[in-house]
Amino acid sequence: MKKIYNNLNIENLIKTNSFKQLTAEQKKALIENSQWFNQFNKDQQEEILKGLENNVNVSIYAKEDFDWFQMWQIRLGLEKNLDVSIYAKSKYHGNIMKEIREGLEDNLDILIYVKSGFSEYQLKEIRLGLKANVDVSIYAKKEYHFRQMREIREGLEANLDISWYANPQYNYMQMKEIATGLFTKVDVSIYANPNLDYKKMSEIRNSAYKEYYDELLEKIRKINRERAKDNEQNT
Repeated sequence: MKKIYNNLNIENLIKTNSFKQLTAEQKKALIENSQWFNQFNKDQQEEILKGLENNVNVSIYAKEDFDWFQMWQIRLGLEKNLDVSIYAKSKYHGNIMKEIREGLEDNLDILIYVKSGFSEYQLKEIRLGLKANVDVSIYAKKEYHFRQMREIREGLEANLDISWYANPQYNYMQMKEIATGLFTKVDVSIYANPNLDYKKMSEIRNSAYKEYYDELLEKIRKINRERAKDNEQNT
C-alpha cells in the first residue's frame, strides 16, 4: 500500500481497487493525513468522511466542483445504489440534485422537467404529482408559481374539478379558496372570478357554506321528524 501511495496522488488512489479493499478506518486515516484533503472546507470533508464510513465510492463526488450540499445528495444516492451519474453534475444546484435523487428513489424520471428549466420548488410539485399518479401536464407549466402548482396538485389528488381554478390568472390563495369551496360542496361559480381577491372569495364562500350547511341540517331534521312520526304510528 505504501508503494501505491508513493506513486499515486490521493485523488487517483481513491479510484483504485487497492483503496477499495482497505477498511473504513484505514481509508479515513489515509485521506485525513493527505494534503489533498485540505483543499476541501470542513463541511465538504465531513461528506467525504461519511462516504468512507458508509463504504461508497467517494471519488465520484470528492471534487472541488461540488459544494457540501451537492456532495451530500450524491452520497445519499450512492448509499441507496442509485445511478448518481444522472445528477452528479456541478451544473445542478444541490436542491435540483435532491429532487432528481428523490425521484429516482421512487423510480420517477423528472430529468425532462429539469432540462426544461423548472425551479427546484416547481420540480418538487411535479415529482409529488408523479408519485401520486396524477396528470402533472395540467400544471407542469412555467407560468405557474410553485404554490399554484401545489394547489392544483392537491386538488387532483383529492379528485376535485380543478378546471375551476387551474388558470394562471388565479393566485395560489384564490385557488385555495376555490378548492376549499369544491371540497365543501359550495357552488364556486358564484365567486370563481380572478378579479375577486381571496379575502372576498373567502367571505362569499363562508356565506354560501353557511347556507348549504343550514339547508343540509334542515333536511336531516326533517328526515328525523318523519322517522319519529312513523315510529309513533307503529307503536
